[in-house]
Amino acid sequence: MKKLLTRRDRRASARTRRSILRTRAAGNRLAASVRRQPRSLATHLIASGVDRTTASGVATALRTVAKRIGIEPTEVARTRRTLAGGRSHQTRTVHHFTRGQVVQLAAAYKPRKAEYRAAAALLAA
Repeated sequence: MKKLLTRRDRRASARTRRSILRTRAAGNRLAASVRRQPRSLATHLIASGVDRTTASGVATALRTVAKRIGIEPTEVARTRRTLAGGRSHQTRTVHHFTRGQVVQLAAAYKPRKAEYRAAAALLAA
């Protein structure tokens, strides 16, 4: 015989479903935003599924690759947000790249670290 769910159980499972849906929707919004307009390299990496600490290191390496092969950012913006989260107390310059530019950078990027190789593969996909 099947156990009937109590009101508490139904509410708990609904909370879980809403949480999963919020997370999935936020990820989809970020990925769509990256496809539509230029974003920072770290944002491209996070949208492709790389964690923040790895994204920070790979973004720095990709900026070096961009200088080496001569890819200029599409736009330069000023922000007070940081990759570490929260609000920064000083304004920082952020370079935005299009999805096509990021794919070119990922193709020219030859990382040594295994986690950076995995991040580059996710970015190129």
